[in-house]
Amino acid sequence: MSADQIGFSLLMLAVLLYAGKWVRMNWRPAQQLFLPASILAGGIGLILGPGVLGALMRLVGGEDAPMAQGAIPESMLDIWSDLPGLLINVVFATLLLGVPLPKWKRVWSLAGPQLAFGVTLGAGQYVIGILIAALILAPFFGLPLMAGALIEIGFEGGHGTAAGLQSTFADLGFEDGADLAVGMATVGVISGIVFGIILINWGVRRGKSAVLDKSVDSIPHHQRRGLVAEDERPMSAGGMTVRSESIEPLTLHFGFIAMAILLGIGILEGMTWIESVTWGAGEDGIELLGAVPLFPLAMIGGLIVQQLLTRFDKHDLLDRDLMVRIQGFALDLLIGAAIASLSLTVIADNFVPFLLLGVAGIAWNVGMFLWLAPKVIPKYWFERGIGDIGQSMGVTATGLILMKIADPDNKTPAYEAFGYKQMVFEPFFGGGLITGLALPIIYNFGPWPLFGVMLALVVVGIGSGLFYFGRLKQEP
Repeated sequence: MSADQIGFSLLMLAVLLYAGKWVRMNWRPAQQLFLPASILAGGIGLILGPGVLGALMRLVGGEDAPMAQGAIPESMLDIWSDLPGLLINVVFATLLLGVPLPKWKRVWSLAGPQLAFGVTLGAGQYVIGILIAALILAPFFGLPLMAGALIEIGFEGGHGTAAGLQSTFADLGFEDGADLAVGMATVGVISGIVFGIILINWGVRRGKSAVLDKSVDSIPHHQRRGLVAEDERPMSAGGMTVRSESIEPLTLHFGFIAMAILLGIGILEGMTWIESVTWGAGEDGIELLGAVPLFPLAMIGGLIVQQLLTRFDKHDLLDRDLMVRIQGFALDLLIGAAIASLSLTVIADNFVPFLLLGVAGIAWNVGMFLWLAPKVIPKYWFERGIGDIGQSMGVTATGLILMKIADPDNKTPAYEAFGYKQMVFEPFFGGGLITGLALPIIYNFGPWPLFGVMLALVVVGIGSGLFYFGRLKQEP
């Protein structure tokens, strides 16, 4: 694999992303579903690849037909399939960079109800998934019990987490799991937006919304196309904290990200060494931490870098807005590459298990929103809960999209509470430590220890929400 091949593959991926944006601007169904251009780009790449175009050409003209392997060469797909495992470290390293830690009392009172709700959603995805895997998928379809983690990896974690766990799936003998997880993430994003918009319209009609009196059909056309109105466009996507003749701000922020990732690597190496001389030593040792991916530890590295900057940087060199732009850039490339290199054969071969897990995950999240959110979140439950339901099915960006639709003028504390909740939630679920440890735990100890812990978290989440957080006096 040469540097020229890698460079050309990146150029073609960028062209696909532009094509995805063009589709978003001009195809009405994509506008109605608020589909990100990166998902559309990945879909275009998937159609042009061996799984769709190639299969069609082979069906018509045989194995020797023109473009029998699709319009995208296998070497390019190989490069694209490796990109997510690298880019996910950038995405997670930026999560807490530039985010000052708020006072714990404020976090507890405002985000506590949503944390109880979010933990219930996330832990419940493991409970439901493990039950389906143990009772149906393993005995009747021969899938590994690790399939029980696919709902949380795909829904809470999203494309980045699913693709980032590719090497972990392979190391544990479940190579098809990576493609199933990416497919599950696609189902999660689309269903999160679709069901989120349905729920918003339902909430408006039933008087559940505190701020909306019109359906989402009233959203401006330019917003549906994913455009910023000309008179609303900001002058800059981030702050210039340094003068460019000394160093470009983008370069400086990439350095912060690099330090966070390197700290994550150091933490992982240290953890692996400790394991190798303790419980992992010898032929009968148990390897648990060796299968943990880097990206949740890169997030911890980002937290360390942020705390060091808060303590010692007197010039406020790190700009959060610019860090978010870098994160978005990496995430767009990651999602496009992950979907375009997805193996449709794997999903087709496991279609019934895939369908069972997807339907169960959707039912759990929607059911908890309708039943639990009003009881747990004492004020503005609809606007705040819709963000959690979007995030629990289609990652953080989906939650933000739904909150923007449900509370367009930011009249409720939904954004603030959601942000505080994510600071506590993300280090563990949705690509955090629990997500990283779930597969090796199931592989080494079976599904029931993890099932028991997650079931206990569901009970704690529901109990604390109903009997404590739901009765708190809500901060304004």
